[in-house]
Order: sequence, then C-alpha cells, then structure tokens
Amino acid sequence: MEKKCPECGDKIVGRVDKKFCSDGCRNAYNNRVNKDSKNLIRNTNNRLRKNHRILEALNPRDKTKVSRAKLIERGFDFNYFTSIYTTKKGTVYYFVYDQGYLPLEGDYYALVKRDN
Repeated sequence: MEKKCPECGDKIVGRVDKKFCSDGCRNAYNNRVNKDSKNLIRNTNNRLRKNHRILEALNPRDKTKVSRAKLIERGFDFNYFTSIYTTKKGTVYYFVYDQGYLPLEGDYYALVKRDN
C-alpha cells in the first residue's frame, strides 16, 4: 500500500514507519497543527511569558522583596498566573510557572522560586 504525505500528498519513500516525505513537510505540518489558533490563547501565553520574565529578572537569588510599583512599572499583570499554592498556615502564593509571589503588607511582595 502506497503511503502519502499528510502535508503535501506526495508518495512517501523510505522506512515503513515514515510519516512525511521530507523534513520541510514535517515541520510545516507540525507548525500548522500546533500554532495558537485563537488570539485569546496566544495573548494569554504572551502575558504569562512576560510575567515570568519580570519575576525572574527581579528575583535573581530565588528569594527577594519588591514593591508593587516596581512590578507594575515593568508591566507585570497580576491577573495572569499559572497556579496558587496555599500553605498549611493559610498563606497564599501565586505562581507563574516556577516563579512565585506573596502579597505582603505595605504594597510589597515576596518573590520566591519553587524548587523542582
């Protein structure tokens, strides 16, 4: 049975388990299938990436304290985070992937990095 490339339709020559006729077709197919097709998803992912970069830049030693004004000045958006961690004492940390922040008194935040 003759197999056809799912991207261009050309005949596939080579190994039995080969799925595409070339690396170009494989890349084009995967880029098309995996692209963020909706603006909402793309914009949310961009916002999360930006928040992560800001936290990472302000927290080089894995634990620090920073003002709310400094976060906002850099463009941090408090509406976008990936998870919430509540300690046994009830303290609530907000995380953007491995970078987290804890609201403190006086418009300050403790920045932390989660260990893997």
